[in-house]
Amino acid sequence: MTAMAAEIKKGRKFDQVLEGARKVFMRDGFEGASVDEIAREAGVSKATLYSYFPDKRLLFSEVSRLECKRQAEEAIEVIGVGAPIEIVLHEAASRVVRFFLSEFGMQVFRICVSESYRFPELGQRFYDSGPALLRSRMSQVFTPYVEKGILKIDDMELATSQFAELCKSDLFVRKLCGLADEPTEAEIERVVKGVVDVFLSRYLA
Repeated sequence: MTAMAAEIKKGRKFDQVLEGARKVFMRDGFEGASVDEIAREAGVSKATLYSYFPDKRLLFSEVSRLECKRQAEEAIEVIGVGAPIEIVLHEAASRVVRFFLSEFGMQVFRICVSESYRFPELGQRFYDSGPALLRSRMSQVFTPYVEKGILKIDDMELATSQFAELCKSDLFVRKLCGLADEPTEAEIERVVKGVVDVFLSRYLA
């Protein structure tokens, strides 16, 4: 157990606090979310909240971990296996691109980058619940197609990392830098199609 993980103390109202925090963070963002508002939304006292999470960054990292896990599990259920690889890749890329472009996805990335230097344990938590989790889930998706001879992947860790980075193409960086408005469906589809085309050009057997 890491030092930061050890700081999280669970209790009777732990889930209640997390759900209240999730609602406030999703609505107001990390900077806009106050501990007072989170406590009100969760129906607990500030003392109770601080007894579980002594730092707002730690609370946000736990909310992001659970939200990423929830979305990843939901995606696996929807994507499934057995469909043509082009369809599977398109669905996976669409979900990943949309998460990266969501306000929550942007907040997770910004907090990770801004705080990980001062708080390495926080960076490790974000990495484990984000990039590492995505690689693990995409490996689950790709492996059956490798076994069937549809995909040829010798380095699964590299392939899954490349897939994730392709999903950040263009729109993610521009939005991160404040150079793009909310992307249109056509713009998102352009990126998703590009992800599928490039990935298949490299790994289709």
